Amino acid sequence: MIEGTGAGAPAQRRTRQRVAVEEVVQELAEFRTAQQIHDDLRHRGEAVGLTTVYRNLQLMADAGELDAIRTADGETAYRRCSGGHHHHLVCRNCGRTVEVTGPAVETWAAAIAERHGFREVSHELEIFGTCSDC
Repeated sequence: MIEGTGAGAPAQRRTRQRVAVEEVVQELAEFRTAQQIHDDLRHRGEAVGLTTVYRNLQLMADAGELDAIRTADGETAYRRCSGGHHHHLVCRNCGRTVEVTGPAVETWAAAIAERHGFREVSHELEIFGTCSDC
């Protein structure tokens, strides 16, 4: 079965490995790296190679199915989000993630872009800290 993965993205086969990665990601409440997701798959008894996990996560992120952030140690972490433009508060200790909107950030970004003659701008904002439980 062939399934489209987003506007302008090539269709991707829904292999057993892709379905397994999708199932793990669907259950995530926090951002997880490809290595962590690979470990989750191994603990479930799924035989999916680490390269396959990386490739599928990147394809899903490129298609807009996942959000991706860069962690403090330079790794990319992934999470399925609710959709629409938003930002994240991420706990450095436990990984707890809260989706937040930022109207002031949106207004500021648009004003800065206009002031400098930029158009078709986008931005990403992740705020890292320690949650109240940690």
